[in-house]
Amino acid sequence: MEYSAIKNHFKTKEYYPVYLLHGPESFFIDEITKHLEENILREEEKSFNQLVVYGQDTDVDQIISAARRYPMMSKYQVVIVKEAQNLKNINRLHLYVEKPLRSTILVINHKEKKLKGTTKLVKAAQKCGIVFSSDKLRDYKVPRWIEQYVASKGFQIQGAATQMIVDYLGQHLSQISNELEKLMLNLGETKQITTQHVMDNIGINRDYNIFEFQKALAAKDRTKVYRITNYFVSTPKTSSLVFTLVMLYRFYSKLLIYFHVRQLREPEILAAMQLRSSFALQDYKLAVRNYSVAQVKRIIRVLHEYDLKVKGVNSAGTKEGELFRELAFQLLV
Repeated sequence: MEYSAIKNHFKTKEYYPVYLLHGPESFFIDEITKHLEENILREEEKSFNQLVVYGQDTDVDQIISAARRYPMMSKYQVVIVKEAQNLKNINRLHLYVEKPLRSTILVINHKEKKLKGTTKLVKAAQKCGIVFSSDKLRDYKVPRWIEQYVASKGFQIQGAATQMIVDYLGQHLSQISNELEKLMLNLGETKQITTQHVMDNIGINRDYNIFEFQKALAAKDRTKVYRITNYFVSTPKTSSLVFTLVMLYRFYSKLLIYFHVRQLREPEILAAMQLRSSFALQDYKLAVRNYSVAQVKRIIRVLHEYDLKVKGVNSAGTKEGELFRELAFQLLV
């Protein structure tokens, strides 16, 4: 079942005896688990009828024993297994899931990776309950998700602010939601999230950040590139070399695409580059005037070379700060 369908089904107040939630995207797993944990039982019922355990602190036999108990003065009891990826012999839970009690709601919260669909546990859960596969969102879907998430909280967000969050935090929905929650809490009566709000609340320095670095490279502004590089080197927590390489590889790869699609209409360009707004195109329009296709291809090779160096290949123990300065020079050659 899809995430939206599960959320809609919750409105019926009817529940399945087993919820098997698994996959690499923890946000959706945590949201479903949180709803089940907070909304099935009344507060006065939870002390006797709700059990939350962690995979590394329990075993399959204890979980099965708990699930086979009957509720006390309640329609349901709820057994939640968090971080079930740390549970040894998890597939043995099929011994219970094949014949679950209707009065028990067992929630299996399995993060980081998917369980194999051929296991007895997954097959049994598919017959009696909900199996939800939580996949990472594709890059181009994250901006829309941010807009919907913000709207669900009664806020709006500028397209430029959305793109800034995506570029800075990537696909990590749990981290994005946490940062947005803090940001919205600080806005007070303001309901429109701007780029300034993002910079003020998500720890992005206004003058020294990956976006300004990228813009300076696009313009081939040597002074600004070296100034930001020195700031990054002197304050490593602001932008690691690994993070910078990832962001620049994304930028120059998309720039290569832009060379081939820039004659198209803007909606077609945005679709080809998997971008959401005209704002996101600004740096590419600037860069295409300062680089050739051959230069961009050379830069991508340089980025690959420094990715290996930061991992210890052909770097002979060179410190990250030195590699950072070398990279900045190579990008401007």
